[in-house]
Amino acid sequence: MIKIRSEMFVDGLVIHDVIEAAFKRAPHSSHTEHWIIRALKRADALAISLVAEIGHRIVGHVAISAVSITDGSDGWFGLGPVSVLPDYQRQGVGSELVERVLLVLESRGASGCVVLGDPGYYARFGFNVVPNLVFPGAPAEYFQALSYTDEMPQGEVAYHEAFNTKGCWTPS
Repeated sequence: MIKIRSEMFVDGLVIHDVIEAAFKRAPHSSHTEHWIIRALKRADALAISLVAEIGHRIVGHVAISAVSITDGSDGWFGLGPVSVLPDYQRQGVGSELVERVLLVLESRGASGCVVLGDPGYYARFGFNVVPNLVFPGAPAEYFQALSYTDEMPQGEVAYHEAFNTKGCWTPS
């Protein structure tokens, strides 16, 4: 049984290891996802951070952080990274994390959420390609949005500067 809960302070190192392992062999990865989460935490820029447990073992993690949009739209967030240990992938852990984090985000009054990822996967959660909403440098079909209002922003999306980290460990 999968239990989804908010991250606690003591989970930090385990989450780092889960994210690193989840993306270690991913061909589309920059292999800096674990450093991005560390940088987001240091900047106090993680809006939501949830973990998935099976038994009492953390097997997955999902993050939400604010994004900015050039049209000035407020209340928009970015989903990701979504991380699941390799031995637990394709068992519904990632889907449960995404479903829960989107419910939490909506309950907090967010306007919407964007994601850069597989359109076939994220469409099941309500994400769609929006022609005039772009993330520079990304293939258009992989950048998608989900609005919780009747308004859909238009413009370029920017993630927090932590997403530019190249990774290196420094003590907290």
